[in-house]
Amino acid sequence: MEKRANRLDRAFNPHTVAVVGDKKQGGYSWLKSMSTFKGKVYSVQIDESELPGIQELGVPNYRSLLEIPEPVDYVVCAVPRAVSPRIVQDCIKKGVGGVTLFTSGFAETGTEEGIRLQKAITEMAREAGLVLIGPNCMGIFNPSLGVRHSVDQYAGDGGPVGFVSQSGTHATYFSLVGAVNGVRVSKSVSYGNAVVLDSPDYLEYLSQDDATRVIGMYIEGVKDGRRFFRTLNEVARHKPVLIWKGGMTQAGTRATASHTGQLAESATVWEAVMRQCGAIKVDSLEEMVDAIKALLHIKPSTGARVGLIAMTGGQSVVITDTFARAGLEVPLLSEKSYQQFATWFSVVGGSYKNPLDVSSNFFRVPDPLGNLLKMLSTLDADENVDIVVLELSVAFMAGIQQKDPGFLSKLTEALADFKQRSAKAFLVILIAGHREAWAVDIRENLMKGGIPAYPSFDRGARAVKRAIDYYRFFHS
Repeated sequence: MEKRANRLDRAFNPHTVAVVGDKKQGGYSWLKSMSTFKGKVYSVQIDESELPGIQELGVPNYRSLLEIPEPVDYVVCAVPRAVSPRIVQDCIKKGVGGVTLFTSGFAETGTEEGIRLQKAITEMAREAGLVLIGPNCMGIFNPSLGVRHSVDQYAGDGGPVGFVSQSGTHATYFSLVGAVNGVRVSKSVSYGNAVVLDSPDYLEYLSQDDATRVIGMYIEGVKDGRRFFRTLNEVARHKPVLIWKGGMTQAGTRATASHTGQLAESATVWEAVMRQCGAIKVDSLEEMVDAIKALLHIKPSTGARVGLIAMTGGQSVVITDTFARAGLEVPLLSEKSYQQFATWFSVVGGSYKNPLDVSSNFFRVPDPLGNLLKMLSTLDADENVDIVVLELSVAFMAGIQQKDPGFLSKLTEALADFKQRSAKAFLVILIAGHREAWAVDIRENLMKGGIPAYPSFDRGARAVKRAIDYYRFFHS
């Protein structure tokens, strides 16, 4: 495994990058994406009409990869499919570390020409031992080095999450949606038709990457099911692996064949593989980001007993139902906790059985933040509680903030301090209501304090349950 994974290192951590075939028609999107790259970027383009635009970007251009006067670690190939074998051959002659074949129109089209060309580049790359990513893909994203496949992606500081995606769109969206939820990428790859390298190759590589703590995968199909099972079984023991499987329905199976030319295995087989290996099954990008956020930012717990704090009576009922339906327990608190609450909770005007219903009067008392911290501390000390869940209503928060402009900052600081002191898992459910703009800012501030905030009871409950199931599988 180690030797195979090390082959990919030049491509994932390049010193030099070459973009072949970028054009004005596409806005020179590849060269602009690579503008953040910390190393040297070259262009390869023979069309004279394209050269002024490339020169304006300040990128040196050559007519061939072979003319570039230094070794090239990573190549992005965006030429028409008929030209792609020529570029692959030049990559082999140049001894590049790896090439992403962005070009599509191969076997996924089902055409004789597409199948023939895909076979040709596959045979060339395999015979030469070339690291070929794709075709029909977006390739590598390494934010710490500024290697991007979209101008919308961030560069500079990366994160602890590796992402392996058969879809280019999902790879891009994961990086963008994840970032606003406190989930940042260490390295990711979109690998398309997987003619030479398949998902197990990238899974192996990320398993050995010190910067990667968690691995997410979007997969439509695999070529060697036994190898995938062996690899997943080994990697999941050391790092959490989350799998979003595309093509789990009959219609979805048909769609995968036309998207990446993959034959999708039955949903029953995939679910059995994930269950046996301890991988975490998710069914959407949203669920992927939510579950990873739980793994990164919620303290590990194998206990499923939740102590709930809700803002109003109706919400206290709904949050209880939602967490119970997700497979979590909402127990009665200890007698000691009830005795403590009885000495002061009537000031708030709600109830404190579990869930704690603080009611809207909570925000009219002289010290709402102090009372909230007393609730959290009591749940933290309660022997019947493993996880503390706090609902925050943005409408109520906004009302206090308008009277006390420093309230949200004080709240975030206090919750971050509670999370650090507590040994228990802690998360926030931030209900936006009609105040979505406020919610974005509050959620961002909470994440800066390391506090995961979910936009609904359902998403928070499902995310924390997935994390608990993972810890139970490997640590119970």
